[in-house]
Amino acid sequence: MYVKQPTEFWENVIFVYESKYNIFGSDGKQKVWRTPNTALHIKNLRPTVKYGGGNQLVWGCMASSGVGNLGFIDGTMNKYVYLDILKRNLKQSASNLGISRHFKLYQDNDPKHTADICKFWVLCHCPGVIKTPAQSPDLNPIEHVWDYLQQKIDEHNISSKQELRKHLIEEPKSTDHFAQK
Repeated sequence: MYVKQPTEFWENVIFVYESKYNIFGSDGKQKVWRTPNTALHIKNLRPTVKYGGGNQLVWGCMASSGVGNLGFIDGTMNKYVYLDILKRNLKQSASNLGISRHFKLYQDNDPKHTADICKFWVLCHCPGVIKTPAQSPDLNPIEHVWDYLQQKIDEHNISSKQELRKHLIEEPKSTDHFAQK
């Protein structure tokens, strides 16, 4: 459908996606192999996070000209939270990226994204929308930015959600060159 589009077509596309960042690696169960009677040895202990949670859900966007705004999501993400994020960030990001007049929105078929209230807002406020075929593999290039950002976050010894947010805000400023590749 879009495979044969020229490069100029893709220069005005804003890709949006959400990603979760953990303070201490995986949020799944962790196993520690140890010998008997060594449970409390430092090498066998894993840190935990209290008071504020151990992860941060983030909404972000990018275009060929760089990385746009980040939106932090606390609590459960639903269609109303998603709509609020779009209202606060999408047009401003398009303007900051220099494509506000003719941008096209690319998002996957997540039920939050395809909810009627969100589709109506997008219809009224986005100059164009790229239709994502049902059951298609996710080809969103912003996932590469999220992966790169995770690698940069992992370089820091983060111990709180506030510190994680600080690095999530600072690191994308250095990823603009990556987004343009």
